[in-house]
Amino acid sequence: MTTYKNNTLLDTLAGRRPAHTPVWLMRQAGRYLPEYRELREKAGSFLTLAKTPDLAAEVTLQPVERFGMDAAIIFSDILTIPDALGMELTFETGRGPLFRRPEVFKHDRLLLRPIEVREELRYVADAIRLVANDSFPVIGFSGSPFTLASYMVDGGAAKGFMQTRSLLYSRPKLLHDLLELLTRLVTDYLIMQVEAGAAVLQIFDSWGGLLSTPAFETFDLAYIRRIISALRDHPSTAETPIIAFTRNATIDWYRRLHEAGATAVSIDWRHSLREVAREVPGAVLQGNLDPAALLGSPDELKRAAEEVLGSVPDGRPHIFNLGHGIDKSTDPEHVRLLIDLVHQH
Repeated sequence: MTTYKNNTLLDTLAGRRPAHTPVWLMRQAGRYLPEYRELREKAGSFLTLAKTPDLAAEVTLQPVERFGMDAAIIFSDILTIPDALGMELTFETGRGPLFRRPEVFKHDRLLLRPIEVREELRYVADAIRLVANDSFPVIGFSGSPFTLASYMVDGGAAKGFMQTRSLLYSRPKLLHDLLELLTRLVTDYLIMQVEAGAAVLQIFDSWGGLLSTPAFETFDLAYIRRIISALRDHPSTAETPIIAFTRNATIDWYRRLHEAGATAVSIDWRHSLREVAREVPGAVLQGNLDPAALLGSPDELKRAAEEVLGSVPDGRPHIFNLGHGIDKSTDPEHVRLLIDLVHQH
C-alpha cells in the first residue's frame, strides 16, 4: 500500500495514531466554490465536466489546493453506472437527476444488459490517474446497488422513491434481478478505480434509510456485503480501506455495516459519535458535523465542530467529515475555518 506525504487518512483507517485528525468533506468539490462554477460554465454542463478527465481532475483538486483537506475524492456522480447502461442521465434545475430513457423492465423482465465497465466508465479511471500523486490519497466511490436501483426504478430523483419500495413488496424478484446486475457492475467499477490509483473507497448508500430493518438487510446490506467480500477477494483491492455510508441509518445498522466488512462507518449528524463508538467497537468512525453548521456564524460553527471532536472517545480512530454533502450556498471561508480548526485540534 502506498504511503503518502500526508498519510493521516490511511493511518487512521489502519488504526494508527495520525499527526492530526484527518478531514475531508462529502461533496467538497462542487458548487460552493467560485472556481468550480467558473469551470462548470466553461464546460457547458455538469456531465461534460464529469466525463472530461482533465476537467474532472481539476475540479477534484480545487478544494484540496484551496483548503488543505487530507484527501481528494474524485469528482464524479453516483449515477454514472445507470448512465452507462443507456438510461441517459440528465439534470434539470429544481428537479435533480433524471433519465431520458427510464425503461428498466419489460414484460416483467430486466431490460438492461451487462456492460464493460472499463470501457464505458473509463473516463473516471482516467481522471483518477491524473489526480493520483504521492502527496495525499484519492478516494474512489460508488453508489450502493439499492441507491442506484432507487433512481433507476423511479426514473430519477423522487420523494420517498415509492415506485422502488412498492416494487420491493409487489415483485421482489424483479428488484433482486436489478440489484444482482448492479452489484457486479459496482464491484468492477470500484476495482477499476483502485487500479487507476484510488487508495480508499466509499460506498454511498443514500437511500437505504428509507427501508425497514428487514428490507435493509435483504435488499441493501446483503448486496453491500457481497461487494465488500468480492473486493477483499480481489488482489487489487484486498487491502483497500472501505468506508460505508448509509444515510439515516440506525446505530444497529452501523454495526451490521462494519460486520459486513467495512473498515469505517460514516455517520450522519443524527447520532452521537460516542454512542456509535460504544455500539460498534471495532469500526473507524467518520463524521459527523451537520452540513447546516457551515451556514451559520463562525462562532457557532466552531462550537459545533468542537462538539463533534469532543464526542470521539479517547484513542478511537476518527475521520472528520460532514453528516452528508456540503450545501451549495456554503461560504468557502467557513470551510477554511473548519479545516484549520480540525487540524489544530
